[in-house]
Amino acid sequence: MALEAGFSLAAPLDLATIKLYPEVREMCASDKCRAYDRNWTCPPACGTLEECSERIRKYNRGIIVQTLGELEDDFDFEGMAELAKKHNEKFYAFHDVLHGIFSDVLALGAGGCSRCDSCTYPDMPCRFPHLALSSMEAYGMIVNEVCTLNGVPYYHGPGKIAYIGCYLFD
Repeated sequence: MALEAGFSLAAPLDLATIKLYPEVREMCASDKCRAYDRNWTCPPACGTLEECSERIRKYNRGIIVQTLGELEDDFDFEGMAELAKKHNEKFYAFHDVLHGIFSDVLALGAGGCSRCDSCTYPDMPCRFPHLALSSMEAYGMIVNEVCTLNGVPYYHGPGKIAYIGCYLFD
């Protein structure tokens, strides 16, 4: 189903392989992506690692999805941004499909939530909490590790890039 939705790769995710690391959260706190403490789905608003772990433990199944692309060179930021946009469009659309099948889906994507043009954080509650998406890193995951432990390639060779996300459901 995920491949039909346009992802380049999809594989089962063994939830027992998910580990959350405070070091990843510390990287978030350095605010290199300029999202820390600026929206509901990034730290600290997405919850403590303990709260994230509790949410993950509610689910029994999951899948990892990837969108692969080629870059002109290591500095092809336009190509990276274009592929990230395509991945996120597919990721949101497939989240909506899964939401129609399963009563509860936790989607953890590549980067923070961008469903709304501007987030209501911190002044008002999230407009769409059941549709808002955190990133795997916001939850403290080392994406490379999650992929490796589930037999999913992370590095696809020079000139290639992969955007990765996962969905957890029951």
